[in-house]
Amino acid sequence: MSRPVFAIGLSIALAGIVPTASDAREPAENPAQTPAEIARLEYEQVMALTPDPENGRRVYLTCAVCHRPEGWGAPDGSYPQIAGQLRPVIIKQLADIRARNRDNPLMYPFSVPRILGGPQSVADVAAYVAQLPMTPDNGVGPGVDLALGQEVYAEHCAKCHGENGEGNEAEHIPAIAGQHYLYLMRQFDAIRTGRRKNSDPKMVKQIDGFTPRHQAAVLDYTARLRPPASKLAERGWTNPDFPAYVRDPMGVPPMPPMPAGLMDAPPPPEPPAYPSVPPAPR
Repeated sequence: MSRPVFAIGLSIALAGIVPTASDAREPAENPAQTPAEIARLEYEQVMALTPDPENGRRVYLTCAVCHRPEGWGAPDGSYPQIAGQLRPVIIKQLADIRARNRDNPLMYPFSVPRILGGPQSVADVAAYVAQLPMTPDNGVGPGVDLALGQEVYAEHCAKCHGENGEGNEAEHIPAIAGQHYLYLMRQFDAIRTGRRKNSDPKMVKQIDGFTPRHQAAVLDYTARLRPPASKLAERGWTNPDFPAYVRDPMGVPPMPPMPAGLMDAPPPPEPPAYPSVPPAPR
Protein backbone atom coordinates (compact mmCIF):
# COMPACT_ATOMS: atom_id res chain seq x y z
CA MET A 1 0.00 0.00 0.00
CA SER A 2 1.38 3.43 -0.89
CA ARG A 3 2.17 5.86 1.97
CA PRO A 4 -0.68 8.35 1.15
CA VAL A 5 -3.27 5.60 0.91
CA PHE A 6 -2.03 4.00 4.14
CA ALA A 7 -2.14 7.36 5.90
CA ILE A 8 -5.67 8.02 4.70
CA GLY A 9 -6.78 4.55 5.78
CA LEU A 10 -5.17 4.93 9.16
CA SER A 11 -6.68 8.37 9.74
CA ILE A 12 -10.11 7.04 8.87
CA ALA A 13 -9.56 4.12 11.23
CA LEU A 14 -8.49 6.27 14.12
CA ALA A 15 -11.22 8.84 13.54
CA GLY A 16 -13.88 6.24 14.30
CA ILE A 17 -12.66 5.61 17.83
CA VAL A 18 -13.41 8.09 20.59
CA PRO A 19 -12.67 6.28 23.86
CA THR A 20 -13.51 7.95 27.13
CA ALA A 21 -10.69 9.29 29.25
CA SER A 22 -10.86 6.32 31.57
CA ASP A 23 -11.06 3.88 28.67
CA ALA A 24 -8.05 5.29 26.84
CA ARG A 25 -5.75 5.69 29.84
CA GLU A 26 -2.64 3.54 29.82
CA PRO A 27 -2.84 0.83 32.49
CA ALA A 28 -0.76 1.50 35.57
CA GLU A 29 2.01 -1.06 35.64
CA ASN A 30 3.44 -2.35 38.87
CA PRO A 31 7.20 -2.72 38.37
CA ALA A 32 7.04 -5.91 40.41
CA GLN A 33 4.66 -7.50 37.91
CA THR A 34 5.95 -9.41 34.92
CA PRO A 35 4.46 -8.84 31.44
CA ALA A 36 2.73 -12.22 31.77
CA GLU A 37 1.09 -11.16 35.04
CA ILE A 38 -0.02 -7.82 33.60
CA ALA A 39 -1.54 -9.60 30.61
CA ARG A 40 -3.29 -12.15 32.83
CA LEU A 41 -4.89 -9.41 34.92
CA GLU A 42 -6.20 -7.60 31.86
CA TYR A 43 -7.46 -10.87 30.36
CA GLU A 44 -9.45 -11.58 33.52
CA GLN A 45 -10.79 -8.03 33.60
CA VAL A 46 -11.92 -8.19 29.97
CA MET A 47 -13.50 -11.62 30.32
CA ALA A 48 -15.65 -10.31 33.20
CA LEU A 49 -17.18 -7.60 30.97
CA THR A 50 -20.31 -7.84 28.83
CA PRO A 51 -19.24 -7.22 25.22
CA ASP A 52 -21.00 -4.77 22.91
CA PRO A 53 -20.44 -6.00 19.33
CA GLU A 54 -21.82 -2.76 17.89
CA ASN A 55 -19.07 -0.77 19.59
CA GLY A 56 -16.73 -3.57 18.54
CA ARG A 57 -17.58 -2.76 14.92
CA ARG A 58 -16.40 0.80 15.47
CA VAL A 59 -13.26 -0.26 17.32
CA TYR A 60 -12.47 -2.71 14.50
CA LEU A 61 -11.78 0.22 12.19
CA THR A 62 -8.29 0.22 13.68
CA CYS A 63 -7.81 -3.49 12.97
CA ALA A 64 -9.17 -3.30 9.40
CA VAL A 65 -6.12 -1.29 8.32
CA CYS A 66 -4.09 -4.54 8.27
CA HIS A 67 -6.50 -7.44 8.77
CA ARG A 68 -8.92 -6.00 6.17
CA PRO A 69 -12.64 -5.46 6.75
CA GLU A 70 -13.41 -9.18 6.54
CA GLY A 71 -10.70 -10.14 9.06
CA TRP A 72 -9.22 -12.55 6.55
CA GLY A 73 -5.63 -11.34 6.71
CA ALA A 74 -3.34 -12.27 3.82
CA PRO A 75 -2.50 -15.66 2.25
CA ASP A 76 1.18 -14.68 2.18
CA GLY A 77 1.24 -14.98 5.97
CA SER A 78 1.93 -11.31 6.68
CA TYR A 79 -1.36 -11.08 8.61
CA PRO A 80 -3.39 -13.96 10.04
CA GLN A 81 -7.02 -14.64 9.48
CA ILE A 82 -8.70 -13.50 12.71
CA ALA A 83 -12.31 -13.79 11.58
CA GLY A 84 -14.12 -16.54 13.47
CA GLN A 85 -11.33 -16.98 16.02
CA LEU A 86 -12.41 -17.94 19.54
CA ARG A 87 -13.19 -14.86 21.62
CA PRO A 88 -11.01 -15.83 24.63
CA VAL A 89 -8.10 -16.43 22.26
CA ILE A 90 -8.46 -12.97 20.70
CA ILE A 91 -8.63 -11.38 24.15
CA LYS A 92 -5.58 -13.26 25.45
CA GLN A 93 -3.44 -12.41 22.43
CA LEU A 94 -4.43 -8.74 22.60
CA ALA A 95 -3.66 -8.64 26.32
CA ASP A 96 -0.29 -10.33 25.73
CA ILE A 97 0.65 -7.90 22.96
CA ARG A 98 -0.45 -4.85 24.99
CA ALA A 99 1.62 -6.05 27.97
CA ARG A 100 4.55 -6.95 25.69
CA ASN A 101 4.26 -10.54 26.75
CA ARG A 102 4.12 -11.32 23.03
CA ASP A 103 6.47 -9.35 20.78
CA ASN A 104 4.62 -7.94 17.79
CA PRO A 105 6.23 -4.60 16.86
CA LEU A 106 3.85 -4.08 13.92
CA MET A 107 0.66 -4.61 15.90
CA TYR A 108 1.69 -3.14 19.23
CA PRO A 109 1.11 0.55 18.30
CA PHE A 110 -2.44 -0.29 17.14
CA SER A 111 -3.22 -2.26 20.30
CA VAL A 112 -2.32 0.24 23.01
CA PRO A 113 -5.17 1.78 25.04
CA ARG A 114 -4.62 5.25 23.54
CA ILE A 115 -5.54 3.85 20.13
CA LEU A 116 -7.63 0.72 20.62
CA GLY A 117 -9.22 1.70 23.94
CA GLY A 118 -9.34 0.05 27.35
CA PRO A 119 -10.63 -3.34 28.53
CA GLN A 120 -14.20 -2.66 27.38
CA SER A 121 -12.99 -1.94 23.85
CA VAL A 122 -11.00 -5.19 23.87
CA ALA A 123 -14.10 -7.11 24.97
CA ASP A 124 -16.19 -5.42 22.26
CA VAL A 125 -13.81 -5.87 19.34
CA ALA A 126 -13.10 -9.51 20.28
CA ALA A 127 -16.83 -10.24 20.17
CA TYR A 128 -17.12 -8.52 16.77
CA VAL A 129 -14.17 -10.39 15.25
CA ALA A 130 -15.30 -13.75 16.61
CA GLN A 131 -18.61 -13.53 14.74
CA LEU A 132 -17.12 -12.59 11.36
CA PRO A 133 -17.41 -15.37 8.76
CA MET A 134 -14.14 -16.92 7.62
CA THR A 135 -12.73 -17.00 4.12
CA PRO A 136 -13.35 -20.26 2.24
CA ASP A 137 -10.10 -19.70 0.31
CA ASN A 138 -7.31 -19.42 2.85
CA GLY A 139 -3.72 -19.96 1.78
CA VAL A 140 -2.52 -23.57 1.75
CA GLY A 141 0.77 -25.34 1.07
CA PRO A 142 1.95 -27.47 -1.86
CA GLY A 143 -0.21 -30.47 -0.93
CA VAL A 144 2.48 -33.08 -1.63
CA ASP A 145 2.82 -34.60 1.86
CA LEU A 146 -0.65 -34.56 3.37
CA ALA A 147 -0.66 -38.19 4.53
CA LEU A 148 2.35 -37.51 6.74
CA GLY A 149 0.76 -34.24 7.84
CA GLN A 150 -2.39 -36.04 8.94
CA GLU A 151 -0.35 -38.60 10.88
CA VAL A 152 1.71 -35.93 12.66
CA TYR A 153 -1.38 -33.85 13.43
CA ALA A 154 -3.22 -36.79 14.97
CA GLU A 155 -0.24 -37.70 17.16
CA HIS A 156 0.97 -34.25 18.23
CA CYS A 157 -1.69 -31.58 17.65
CA ALA A 158 -5.21 -32.97 17.93
CA LYS A 159 -5.17 -33.38 21.71
CA CYS A 160 -4.93 -29.62 22.27
CA HIS A 161 -6.15 -27.97 19.07
CA GLY A 162 -8.94 -30.49 18.46
CA GLU A 163 -9.40 -33.19 15.83
CA ASN A 164 -10.70 -30.62 13.37
CA GLY A 165 -8.52 -27.71 14.46
CA GLU A 166 -11.42 -26.11 16.35
CA GLY A 167 -9.33 -24.96 19.34
CA ASN A 168 -10.38 -24.86 22.99
CA GLU A 169 -12.07 -21.83 24.55
CA ALA A 170 -11.56 -22.93 28.15
CA GLU A 171 -7.79 -23.24 27.63
CA HIS A 172 -7.67 -20.29 25.16
CA ILE A 173 -6.06 -22.59 22.59
CA PRO A 174 -6.57 -21.06 19.12
CA ALA A 175 -8.66 -22.52 16.36
CA ILE A 176 -6.21 -23.24 13.54
CA ALA A 177 -8.47 -24.81 10.90
CA GLY A 178 -8.55 -22.60 7.83
CA GLN A 179 -5.59 -20.47 8.92
CA HIS A 180 -3.12 -19.37 6.23
CA TYR A 181 -0.35 -21.92 5.72
CA LEU A 182 2.46 -19.36 5.57
CA TYR A 183 1.26 -17.66 8.75
CA LEU A 184 1.23 -21.04 10.51
CA MET A 185 4.78 -21.65 9.28
CA ARG A 186 5.93 -18.28 10.59
CA GLN A 187 4.37 -18.77 14.03
CA PHE A 188 5.68 -22.33 14.29
CA ASP A 189 9.21 -21.02 13.77
CA ALA A 190 8.65 -18.22 16.31
CA ILE A 191 7.40 -20.70 18.91
CA ARG A 192 10.20 -23.18 18.39
CA THR A 193 12.95 -20.54 18.55
CA GLY A 194 11.45 -18.79 21.58
CA ARG A 195 10.71 -15.53 19.76
CA ARG A 196 7.02 -15.87 20.65
CA LYS A 197 7.31 -15.36 24.39
CA ASN A 198 3.73 -16.28 25.26
CA SER A 199 3.99 -19.75 23.76
CA ASP A 200 2.66 -22.71 25.74
CA PRO A 201 5.73 -24.55 27.12
CA LYS A 202 3.97 -27.85 26.40
CA MET A 203 3.82 -27.00 22.70
CA VAL A 204 7.46 -25.96 22.64
CA LYS A 205 8.40 -29.43 23.89
CA GLN A 206 5.87 -31.11 21.61
CA ILE A 207 7.39 -29.72 18.41
CA ASP A 208 11.04 -29.93 19.41
CA GLY A 209 11.76 -33.00 17.29
CA PHE A 210 10.00 -31.92 14.11
CA THR A 211 12.08 -31.94 10.91
CA PRO A 212 11.41 -29.32 8.22
CA ARG A 213 9.44 -31.96 6.33
CA HIS A 214 7.26 -32.75 9.34
CA GLN A 215 6.63 -29.05 9.92
CA ALA A 216 5.65 -28.31 6.33
CA ALA A 217 3.47 -31.42 6.09
CA VAL A 218 1.50 -30.94 9.29
CA LEU A 219 0.92 -27.23 8.72
CA ASP A 220 -0.21 -27.81 5.15
CA TYR A 221 -2.63 -30.42 6.49
CA THR A 222 -3.77 -28.01 9.20
CA ALA A 223 -4.41 -25.18 6.73
CA ARG A 224 -6.68 -27.54 4.77
CA LEU A 225 -8.83 -28.47 7.77
CA ARG A 226 -12.28 -27.00 7.11
CA PRO A 227 -14.14 -25.02 9.75
CA PRO A 228 -17.87 -25.78 10.05
CA ALA A 229 -19.88 -24.54 7.07
CA SER A 230 -21.74 -22.18 9.41
CA LYS A 231 -18.46 -20.31 10.05
CA LEU A 232 -17.53 -19.83 6.39
CA ALA A 233 -18.47 -16.89 4.20
CA GLU A 234 -19.91 -17.35 0.75
CA ARG A 235 -17.41 -16.75 -2.03
CA GLY A 236 -17.39 -13.12 -3.00
CA TRP A 237 -18.70 -11.93 0.38
CA THR A 238 -17.57 -8.51 1.54
CA ASN A 239 -18.18 -7.01 4.95
CA PRO A 240 -21.23 -4.72 4.66
CA ASP A 241 -20.01 -2.75 7.68
CA PHE A 242 -17.31 -1.22 5.43
CA PRO A 243 -19.15 -0.12 2.27
CA ALA A 244 -16.64 2.63 1.41
CA TYR A 245 -13.47 0.58 1.88
CA VAL A 246 -11.16 0.78 -1.15
CA ARG A 247 -10.14 -2.81 -1.78
CA ASP A 248 -7.67 -2.24 -4.61
CA PRO A 249 -5.98 1.08 -3.79
CA MET A 250 -2.84 0.45 -5.83
CA GLY A 251 -4.63 -0.54 -9.00
CA VAL A 252 -2.88 -3.90 -9.12
CA PRO A 253 -4.46 -5.98 -11.89
CA PRO A 254 -5.88 -9.40 -11.06
CA MET A 255 -3.74 -12.47 -11.52
CA PRO A 256 -3.77 -13.70 -15.13
CA PRO A 257 -5.51 -16.99 -15.86
CA MET A 258 -3.50 -20.19 -15.54
CA PRO A 259 -1.93 -21.17 -18.88
CA ALA A 260 -3.74 -24.02 -20.58
CA GLY A 261 -2.28 -27.42 -19.89
CA LEU A 262 -0.13 -26.31 -16.95
CA MET A 263 -2.13 -28.33 -14.47
CA ASP A 264 -1.68 -31.43 -16.67
CA ALA A 265 2.03 -31.56 -15.96
CA PRO A 266 3.29 -34.82 -14.39
CA PRO A 267 3.24 -34.87 -10.57
CA PRO A 268 6.53 -34.22 -8.74
CA PRO A 269 8.46 -37.24 -7.48
CA GLU A 270 7.67 -38.59 -4.04
CA PRO A 271 9.75 -36.93 -1.29
CA PRO A 272 12.30 -39.13 0.49
CA ALA A 273 11.16 -41.06 3.53
CA TYR A 274 11.89 -39.55 6.92
CA PRO A 275 11.79 -41.19 10.34
CA SER A 276 8.74 -40.68 12.48
CA VAL A 277 8.62 -37.70 14.78
CA PRO A 278 10.04 -38.80 18.13
CA PRO A 279 7.49 -38.93 20.94
CA ALA A 280 7.12 -35.74 22.91
CA PRO A 281 8.88 -35.63 26.31
CA ARG A 282 6.63 -36.61 29.18
